[in-house]
Amino acid sequence: MNLPKILAMIGLVILLLLVGLFVSGLLTGGVFCGEEKDTLYQVSTIDALQQGVFDGIQPIGEIKQHGDFGIGTFNALDGEMIVLEGIVYQAASDGSVVIVPDTITTPYTTVTFYHDDFSLTTEEALNFSTFSNMTGAYLPTDNMVYAVRIHGIFPVMKVRSVPPQEKPYPTLSEAVGNQSVFEYTDISGWVVGTFTPAFLEGINIDGYHLHFISDDRQKGGHILDFTVPAGAVIGYDITPDFTLVLPTSGDFTTVDLSEDLSGQLIGVEH
Repeated sequence: MNLPKILAMIGLVILLLLVGLFVSGLLTGGVFCGEEKDTLYQVSTIDALQQGVFDGIQPIGEIKQHGDFGIGTFNALDGEMIVLEGIVYQAASDGSVVIVPDTITTPYTTVTFYHDDFSLTTEEALNFSTFSNMTGAYLPTDNMVYAVRIHGIFPVMKVRSVPPQEKPYPTLSEAVGNQSVFEYTDISGWVVGTFTPAFLEGINIDGYHLHFISDDRQKGGHILDFTVPAGAVIGYDITPDFTLVLPTSGDFTTVDLSEDLSGQLIGVEH
């Protein structure tokens, strides 16, 4: 076999290898298989958290494999979690915000790989209550899970964080009795969170559950109230697939989750 034919065969083999690698990347990267791109991945349930199931069960490094956007908390209820652009932040009870190492664990988290499916624009300034009512009227359906994202300068932003708890753990409503509340004015940043339908109540929060982080990544927490300015763009990512990971040991296996805790949750959230 002459040299030109040998070179041609080598070139063909290289081309086939490159094509194979490209196709493999598409498949494993989720272009064809849709790897969690429209999935809300959740660790534990909000009712378990309300009952004081605060031990972390999954490390942040694993959480990041399932989403680049979301909210939650940390082992022993140590602060508020904000996941934005693949980075996991902890808004602590002293008002500080830090990037969390992958080894820290979480007892409750919801994440997804965020992309805008549609958006709404506010025509007037809205507080949390009017925001919920206005946007709820324009959602394609109330029976869907959405990831929610807003960027802007917020005239009012009222957030909280909770210090780490000690065993025996209190309930969530008892723990937030010792929360730190911070109020900011004209602060630029991101609202990060979810909208969950009523039929998932007890698993997640009925309606909006929102956290905040400032543009300078120095302030943040769980949103108690805010003012969304007129002209703000509210982005929504429809997440029809839902993955729930439950603890297999610890307090979760013995806690009574049959009680309706929705009334307590209203006081905890706002």
